[in-house]
Amino acid sequence: MNERQDDGLRALLAGIRLLSLDTDGVLTDGGLYYADSGEEMRKFNVKDGLGMQLVQAMGIPVAIITASRSRSIAHRAERLGIEHVFLASEDKLDTLSRLCRELDIDLAHVAHVGDDLNDLPVFEAVGCPITVADATGEALAAAVYVTENKGGEGAVREICDMLVDARSEEE
Repeated sequence: MNERQDDGLRALLAGIRLLSLDTDGVLTDGGLYYADSGEEMRKFNVKDGLGMQLVQAMGIPVAIITASRSRSIAHRAERLGIEHVFLASEDKLDTLSRLCRELDIDLAHVAHVGDDLNDLPVFEAVGCPITVADATGEALAAAVYVTENKGGEGAVREICDMLVDARSEEE
């Protein structure tokens, strides 16, 4: 963690037991690519992937909750060993709440990273709402932390490194 992050954020991150992530605009830059066949594709950041693996290695599960139906997201998650992947989620808060009940994790111990209007209900419910540098104004206003990096450009790695650092300091 860098010096400008206060002790309150550090303490909040140290208590996180689940990292929940949106996809478009968070794990990707929000751009969509279409092949001539009509197949939808996304570009994921390799550094973000390693960050998610580091967080999982520390015992913090990662969940991907997205409104998208694209199988590319499930393929990426599988490659990273992420077990909790929810595609086509019309109600992210309901999806996350069900997962938290299953894992016996209070929403107060969840960090959710989102970037747009459909993440706001989750932001209001979790203990640590986080957004990316290029998020919508509403998401920026609702977050306790805004990454220095944009979505798809290392923002998730930034958060993962902060979680690892905060957890390491607690041990």
